[in-house]
Amino acid sequence: MNLPLFIAKRYLISKKKQNIINIISAISVAGIIVGTTALIIILSVFNGFNSLITTFYSDFDPDLRISPAEGKMFNPADFNFNKIKELPGVIHYSKVIEEVALLKYGSQIYPATIKGVPENYIQYTNIDSLIVTGSYSLKRDGINYAVVGQGVAYNLGIRLSLADHIMIYVPKKGKQTSINPTRAINHNYIFPAGIFSVLEEIDSKYILVSYDYAAELFESKQLVSIVELGLSPLANAKTVQKEIQNILGEKFIVKNKFQQHDLIYKTMQSEKWAAYLILVFILIIASFNILGSLSMLIIDKKEDILIFKSMGATTKLIRRIFLFEGWLISILGAVIGSVIGILVCWIQIEFGIITLPGNGSFVISAYPVEIIFSDIILVLSVVLLIGFIVSWYPVKFISQKYLLQQNL
Repeated sequence: MNLPLFIAKRYLISKKKQNIINIISAISVAGIIVGTTALIIILSVFNGFNSLITTFYSDFDPDLRISPAEGKMFNPADFNFNKIKELPGVIHYSKVIEEVALLKYGSQIYPATIKGVPENYIQYTNIDSLIVTGSYSLKRDGINYAVVGQGVAYNLGIRLSLADHIMIYVPKKGKQTSINPTRAINHNYIFPAGIFSVLEEIDSKYILVSYDYAAELFESKQLVSIVELGLSPLANAKTVQKEIQNILGEKFIVKNKFQQHDLIYKTMQSEKWAAYLILVFILIIASFNILGSLSMLIIDKKEDILIFKSMGATTKLIRRIFLFEGWLISILGAVIGSVIGILVCWIQIEFGIITLPGNGSFVISAYPVEIIFSDIILVLSVVLLIGFIVSWYPVKFISQKYLLQQNL
């Protein structure tokens, strides 16, 4: 049996002589519990929002996106793109045209990015699941249609119930010497077939049209802006990405789903760990209650220390008793706090008790929560480490001072 641990457990659960020590010990445990619970809940909420945004982007973006490092457009025939089509794991290969244009609907004018996509776009994205009004249809009965982002539709005042078209204006390719500026502009019309909603960054930027319509509008001929790839569920995206980068070299940039919106993901991760560090700092302050609790316990148990010394207990054994006492407070608070934090997160996941403000204006009604095991391990490790360090000080210095007095 571990004697120091046994005595420490007895001190933890037994009634002390001084009621104030009981109160301080309870405050110490409560502080650890609250800090641990808050850490787990906050990190899980950040994970929930991150997962939610990732899901939305995954429905709109390809698995891999290839764009030129310099310039806006390129001809895939001039590079080794045929080899990319044959790579294991690549099941969808699409040439895409992206250019900025000026849109006019009725009396409203708004700049947006025209994205010309091929027929298989719906196969490697879940764009059809993002349609909030109308349907995903880019060409039907020989008539071109557009699927408009919700932000674009709002700014233009588009209503699918009205049989009105969108006018698109873009500058013509090459140098224009005509003194009539209207001859330097290409324009065409298109009917809106549906409205999609992802996130504001995309909703207020994109309007989807067929690849052929975009190629004619922008006079791109064989040139494309981007090549998008859809991968097999069994494929390793990092491996395929690295192989493609080796094939194309530095002239092209290959990005996965996260890298296509790396600023947003980096910002979210920075906010998550900033909140984590703030809570850890608060937890450190709360953990100083352990120092006070142990200090008073050492003073309270001065008679026990004298008895242990007379029975042959070494200074090391006596120190370990009070060190284990502080560790038990940290462990008890960390375990209880973790259980409460996980339970609160589970309740939120299952029942959505805490709702988002806005009366249903968001795509979700309650705060999203996702529990990640590695975050729980990290929280437990930090909480226990703080508790161990805080426990060491009074045991090392206060007990040493008192034990020297006893020897005298």
